[in-house]
Order: sequence, then C-alpha cells, then structure tokens
Amino acid sequence: MGRVFLDLALSLDGFIAGPSGEDGGLHDWYFAEQGAAEGIKRELREGIGAMILGHTAFGTAPDGFDTEYRVPHFILTHRARPAVERGGARFIFVTDGIGSALARAREAAGERDVCVAGGADTARQFLNAGLLDELHLHLAPVLLGGGLRLFGPLDRPVRLDRVRAVESAHATHLTYRVGRT
Repeated sequence: MGRVFLDLALSLDGFIAGPSGEDGGLHDWYFAEQGAAEGIKRELREGIGAMILGHTAFGTAPDGFDTEYRVPHFILTHRARPAVERGGARFIFVTDGIGSALARAREAAGERDVCVAGGADTARQFLNAGLLDELHLHLAPVLLGGGLRLFGPLDRPVRLDRVRAVESAHATHLTYRVGRT
C-alpha cells in the first residue's frame, strides 16, 4: 500500500490562497519552472494513484477540471451528485466523510500513493484524524498578508520529521514524515 500525503503550496506566512482566493504566485513552481521542480512534478505524476479534495478545492465547474493527473479524484462534499469524467480523470463525490474517501481512494490507488490536495479544512481534518503519512509543502517566497491559512487550530501537537528539502527558483519543497504518537 502506498503513502497518504498532503501536497500543498503555501506562502511564507502560511496561506494557501490570498484574501480573495487568488493564487498570488504560490503555484509558479509548478507551472512556470524548470530544473529542480521538474523532478518533483515527475515524482507526483508517477506516484499518485488517487487524489482527495475538498469541495471548495474542487471548485464550481459541474464537469470537473483539467488535470494532468489521470487518476480518480475523490471530492468531499455534503451534496451527493453523480461522478463526472474529464480528460481521463474521474471525479467521484463522497458524502460520508474523510474515512470513507480515504478507503475508496486507497482501493483505487492500489500500491500507489493517495494525495490529499486541498483545501485547508480537508488538510486539518486529515491531520487531526492522524491519517497522513507525510506532508509535501511547496513554500513560495511570497507574503500574502491574509487569506486562507493552512494550519489553524489542531486537536493535538503533530510531530514532523524532515525527510527532504529541495530548493528551486520559485519554491522550497519540503517533505516531512508525520510522527505517530
């Protein structure tokens, strides 16, 4: 069975989106960068077997969104709706919580990894439940000054052990193993 990891870009002041939901350059490393970031992007594309997103991170497009990750995407939501497909990716809506979404994602991923890719509330739910093996954080050299904060109150302290730090032109890519208590 693969890992379950959180993968998000954030600003130096801890936000994953600006005050109006804007990107603010957080994802420049992914879309505008060559070099060191290419290896990280390749690892993600090759290792991920399923993804989990919150309904806000999924967005409002009724037929999904374009993604290079041609894997099942499990969308946490309170409103049931039929699955949709777009560009080789299947978007499956899960209404019965993170445990169910994770079980379905693990089954779909097989031996590959499950990536929790957003948003902040989903990340905190997985952290609080102790369901993450790793955090993959892409720290962008920008201060947004406000917006959607990634780490808010947690139920307990979470010990992190650094696995890797890679510098690139638009981000410092940090991988931490989540300590078990």
